[in-house]
Amino acid sequence: MLTFSIKQGNIAAAETDCIVVNLFAGVTTPGGATGAVDQALDGAIRRLIAGGDFTGEAGTSALLYTQGALPAPRVLVVGLGPAAEFDLAGVRRAGAEAAKRLAGIKGVTRFATIVHGAGIGGLDAAAAARTLTEGVRLALYQAPQYRREEKAASITSCTLVEFSPEKLDAIEQGVVQGEIVADAVCDARDWVSEPGNVLYPAAFARRVEARITDTGLKMTVLGEEELRELGMNIFLAVSAGSEREAQLLVLEHAPAGTEDDAPLVLVGKGVTFDTGGISLKPGAEMWRMKSDMGGAAAVMAALEAVARLDVPKRVIGVAPCVENMPDGRAYRPGDIFTGINGKTTEIISTDAEGRLALADALGYVARYEPRAVVDLATLTGAVSIALGQGMAAGLFANDDALRDGLLAAAEQSSERLWPLPLYDEYKESIKSDMAEVKNGAGRFSGVGSSAKFLEHFTEGYPWAHLDIAGMAWASSSPNPFTPAGAVGFGVRLLIDFVNAY
Repeated sequence: MLTFSIKQGNIAAAETDCIVVNLFAGVTTPGGATGAVDQALDGAIRRLIAGGDFTGEAGTSALLYTQGALPAPRVLVVGLGPAAEFDLAGVRRAGAEAAKRLAGIKGVTRFATIVHGAGIGGLDAAAAARTLTEGVRLALYQAPQYRREEKAASITSCTLVEFSPEKLDAIEQGVVQGEIVADAVCDARDWVSEPGNVLYPAAFARRVEARITDTGLKMTVLGEEELRELGMNIFLAVSAGSEREAQLLVLEHAPAGTEDDAPLVLVGKGVTFDTGGISLKPGAEMWRMKSDMGGAAAVMAALEAVARLDVPKRVIGVAPCVENMPDGRAYRPGDIFTGINGKTTEIISTDAEGRLALADALGYVARYEPRAVVDLATLTGAVSIALGQGMAAGLFANDDALRDGLLAAAEQSSERLWPLPLYDEYKESIKSDMAEVKNGAGRFSGVGSSAKFLEHFTEGYPWAHLDIAGMAWASSSPNPFTPAGAVGFGVRLLIDFVNAY
């Protein structure tokens, strides 16, 4: 298990397996902590720079052996890129770059690092420590394993060393926050990674309950009998072909004095496995559909973090969780269902199931008279065609302030969103001859029409929809703090949004 600690002093004196310092691009004579280490090594870092072997570019690092000149046998110098462009995202990347590099070196189980950006970089010390902690923790993430021999964690300890005593309290605060945020992202990654036979709706509910027992969060789980009594028939239609019962998970964070406040409500699509139903998906890549609950994972994990961070706001997380399976009871193309708010939809494709689960969830949350509602869903393959796989999530909003708040959170968290239009003309593509709307619109308006479908079921509150289909799962590692596989996209974004909005 990875542990973090804080120490005051000179990093050159740290007794550990490796110390980590940094260098901005273009610097030929290092200063600060890096300069002190270079002096102790008789100019080894300066010689590395002069020889052209290390330039300080972001995403690069250089390993030196101290040959007894320092208590630590190794020094890793990480590049930060140009000083004028360095920000908190650069801190996260530098921390992750160091952790990833050191995890591959035999004999390194613990390391000490300066807090990148908190000195010459001019960044807030608490924010830099939080982001550095996130980068290290996320870089060392390992997905759940089902091998007979479990892979042991290579790095077990990270110490943040700060020379200035007056910064220690801020750094300690940042480390605590960073651990909470990173652990929440890792929870989301774990849940998305689990196979469908292990993590189905009821099992997911139990996993969430186990994680939030000490947070003060109030958890409610509604089963199919209760969902039927509420009239959530559109959601239940998706579950009809599965032996696993659908579940509606609700987490509420309401610190003292906020119980009667209009809440922020976060809604996450939780299709724990999606075969496409009768509109069956191609088999070759169907295994990836265990990730179709990425929105629910992000929402539940974000609520856990919000509670542990003691955010002084009322926040509610809702996750409609369901399996989409084909059998003799399964819903069919052409079927029509009535939802919780009396609105009707015609089924065109049973593989457009996520919007059906969300439709009733968006109707359900109206009872809270919310301040705003944000839903996250791995909703359409079309968003990846529009924006690119792993590039950004699509953002739709019926309220400008809500849209701007989410874009600001995206900038802060480095989880990118791109605003897309909610044109009224999209309504034409989802008109049904027999019901109010249909759940499919054909080839040419897949992203926009899906958002317009969801908007039909919203109930007069500010609302935004994030289509994260291109972001929840990565075929290869896009950066040092994100693995191939489950990304945990949206957790950091939602935490920053809730904090600021």
